Amino acid sequence: MACSNFNIFWAIFITDFLTFNTSELDYIVDKDIVIRTITNEGEQRGRNPDVSVVLASLWNANVTAYGALIEPIPLAVEVVSTNWEDDYVDKLEEYENLGIKEYWIVDYLAIASRSYLGNPKLPTVFVYELVAGKYQQTAFTGTDKIISPTFPELNITVEDVIKASQIYNV
Repeated sequence: MACSNFNIFWAIFITDFLTFNTSELDYIVDKDIVIRTITNEGEQRGRNPDVSVVLASLWNANVTAYGALIEPIPLAVEVVSTNWEDDYVDKLEEYENLGIKEYWIVDYLAIASRSYLGNPKLPTVFVYELVAGKYQQTAFTGTDKIISPTFPELNITVEDVIKASQIYNV
């Protein structure tokens, strides 16, 4: 797990996600999905996003197979920890190369450098949308509603994520 409070974020995300009309959705949401990625140098890696959303039909077709998914998934979410550069640099590159339509970086502790978060550093959720093979970034902070191109019905703010983490509770 990327952070000690990951389970709280996971619960909020799943709860909110499931408030959609689930009978019309064909997705599996899990933290134990492994995907195969390839770096720009051609090196293969196995990545396990903190939250993965995969088509149920794809997951069910591969559930007995040994190894990682090689197809792009609709959404991968990483919760930033002390090895933040992995999420902002390596995984960003690899998920883009694989063709993952949407990638979130949840930096709820504002750990990354100011070159990513700005000054002052604020807890931020970055949503990367794959457009013509390249990620386009949108940053959300505070009471901003996190806009998901893949799941526009999602109703969660960065503040909701921060509250769920309980980092400011005494």
